[in-house]
Amino acid sequence: MSTGEYGDGTRRSGGGRQIELRHLRAFLAVADEGNVTRAAARLGLTQPAVSRTLAALEAHLGTRLVDRSTHHLALTPEGVAFRDRAALAVSAFDDATDPGRPQRRPLRLGHAWSAFGPYTTPLLRTWQARYPQTPLELLRIDDRTAGLARGEVDAALLRGPVEAPGLVTEVLFTEPRVAAVTADGPHAGRAALTLADLADGPVVLNPVSGSTTLGLWPPDARPTAALTVANTDDWLTAIAAGRGSGVSAASTAGMHPHSGVAFVRLTDAPPLPVLLARRDGPGHPALPHLAALAREIVAGEGAADRYRESGG
Repeated sequence: MSTGEYGDGTRRSGGGRQIELRHLRAFLAVADEGNVTRAAARLGLTQPAVSRTLAALEAHLGTRLVDRSTHHLALTPEGVAFRDRAALAVSAFDDATDPGRPQRRPLRLGHAWSAFGPYTTPLLRTWQARYPQTPLELLRIDDRTAGLARGEVDAALLRGPVEAPGLVTEVLFTEPRVAAVTADGPHAGRAALTLADLADGPVVLNPVSGSTTLGLWPPDARPTAALTVANTDDWLTAIAAGRGSGVSAASTAGMHPHSGVAFVRLTDAPPLPVLLARRDGPGHPALPHLAALAREIVAGEGAADRYRESGG
């Protein structure tokens, strides 16, 4: 046993302050709930008690784990890194003291739009059948990393290149891109379109969580104007209203149908990779199972048929 560690699962700092599992559980509850009041209700404690416990943990570590400047608490970069380590420590302790208990810590899978495309339902159903003790929560978060970089999820399904540091990505499949045009506009009835066809009018871009930029077009043939929005819903609404056209992945047609938007095949846009991303470091113990199942479903019999049904 190293200096400062005790057999009862506590660790004493140089100033005499004890750090126990309850400190880690309080931090994880705050991280999950994004709110001290909800974390206290989940733990059966008072709000001041949870705040004091979190402050004691931060004092022991000598770093701020939670940004308290907003109503919805957010983890600091140090908090994001510590969250995975704390979750592993609590899980290991619980497994050692009660090896027969159900493993109920959910695996949170983020996405900004279109989730896993045509494989979304097979992934969720197969996971539930194989790993009922670990709920898989699919969360839509309008952010380029779908909340992964901020520690809001354990893994994320992302599209296009991801430049956020500290992430590990794996390409699961690629999908063609489609044009999204106003349903009663001149392009809606076409069997196929090119990027040049869209360049004669405004394009609608989602720089917050989308994958399309003006760089998709050649420098000498870019659209005349661009309208920016913050999420997929606003992107669809703008196109339906005739304010411009857009470019997206083929699975968007199946995952986000809209009566005012027609999706048309693009013949000259490069395909878009679909990535499974996680943080580089210790993470949820079920992440290897998630990656293996995602690969299995993409490669499985009937995958091509499901993809064609999505509009690809």
